[in-house]
Amino acid sequence: MEIFWFIILLSLWVWMLFIKSLISVPLPPGPLHIPIVTNITNILWLRRSLSELEQILRNLHAKHGPIFTLHFWFDPNIFIVDSSLAHQALVQNGDVFANRPTTLSYKNATADQLNISSSSYGHTWRLLRRNLASVMLHPSRSNSFSGTRKRVLHDLLNRLKTDAEKHHSFVKLREHVQHALFSLLVFMCFGEAVVEDKIRDIKHVQRSLILGLNRFGVLHFLPKVFTRMLFRKRWQELLDIRNAQKNAFTQLIRARKSVRDGGVICYVDTLLELRLHEEENRELDEGEVVALCSEFLTAGTDTTSTALEWVMANLVKHAHVQQKVVEEIGEVIGDREEKEVKDEDLKKLVYVKAVVLEGLRLHPPTHFLLPHAVTEDVLLNGYMVPKNASVNFMVAEMGWNPRMWEDPMTFKPERFLSSEFEGFDIVGRKEIKMMPFGVGRRVCPAYHLAMHHLEYFVANLVWSFEWKALHGDTVDLSRKQEFTMVMKHPLQAQIYSRF
Repeated sequence: MEIFWFIILLSLWVWMLFIKSLISVPLPPGPLHIPIVTNITNILWLRRSLSELEQILRNLHAKHGPIFTLHFWFDPNIFIVDSSLAHQALVQNGDVFANRPTTLSYKNATADQLNISSSSYGHTWRLLRRNLASVMLHPSRSNSFSGTRKRVLHDLLNRLKTDAEKHHSFVKLREHVQHALFSLLVFMCFGEAVVEDKIRDIKHVQRSLILGLNRFGVLHFLPKVFTRMLFRKRWQELLDIRNAQKNAFTQLIRARKSVRDGGVICYVDTLLELRLHEEENRELDEGEVVALCSEFLTAGTDTTSTALEWVMANLVKHAHVQQKVVEEIGEVIGDREEKEVKDEDLKKLVYVKAVVLEGLRLHPPTHFLLPHAVTEDVLLNGYMVPKNASVNFMVAEMGWNPRMWEDPMTFKPERFLSSEFEGFDIVGRKEIKMMPFGVGRRVCPAYHLAMHHLEYFVANLVWSFEWKALHGDTVDLSRKQEFTMVMKHPLQAQIYSRF
């Protein structure tokens, strides 16, 4: 009798599972997921670079459509290629898609310290972001750094002139612009008293951290426990770099401390002013300040310098576009004695803005956003995106979509001058056409500053020098994945002073 009832109950349970499978909403399509086979495949992928993974994802997009699932270990990873689906997720359902996966190795690399890009969506994240926006990214504060930008610009132009004189008008741009942008952000972060040797020390440790993170490759999709167990040496190297970074940054942080209001320690004038108010009502500790400063320097230097090099490469390749930039700047500056383009000139340089936007569309510095995670089960395009699933957005594919962009692989800044793109919204509040800075609640909080720096340095580099390719108009625009998607062969050009 017991066996009879056991068989009945087992049959009912199997039947209920079968019925549930028929009525449940499926995950987005993707390769057949057999846990043992999938995990073996994942092990083979550990040696692949992110650029190799990108080609695999393009093939899956062609086979399965604009939203598909790829399993890494035990978790589904959803990939979204279509811009309208991205808008539904990040704008229309922004609060649901605003979290970060707990497996994100960038968060692991910061030892779970507070930073804005990888922190979980919630109260503390909102406080940090709000403070950053009001302290460092407020227009009045950005304007206060105009003198710093001018100083860094003059140093950059002098370095280029010296390099050109030594090498018969020949320069390599990348190292110069990386140093200029990094120096600018160090001054914004720690104040203008930081000396050149200290800037180079900080840059070295930041570069080591970036290279260490880049070595993780597809390990970004692994839980932290696996990276610590299976890749102990690589993980330890990353932690050693973090300790070196903390030591270098702490010296500067402590140098900026001042005592106020009966001994309460505060940070003044720079990024170090950030603090937690309201419920937590406390100062950030040194580890948290290090994490925020590192994030500010890395996000503001690598993406911007990468985008700047891509734009300049296209201006070298397309001399007629470069000439249009020169003519527009000439009309704005006129006979002014000071020859550099000023911050206040930029709002009049419509074509320069179009050139920068086209560079970001065709060559986004990152081809993927940092992964998002959903806070609850949600339907998207008729498929189930389960709670805590990692959701990834393929940025480059959206900017290259031929249904959205005419002749998408051609560099044509004029497209942004048409009535269709008047007042173009790069953060896609109403519609997403491209998303180099992300979209929705996790949009890069410094995108205004990044656009300002790009326009400022592009305008001044072109106004100060004529840029020519070494051989006719030949410029190699092939790319490779580092921390950002950089030119495989860094830009080399001949420059000639216009004054």
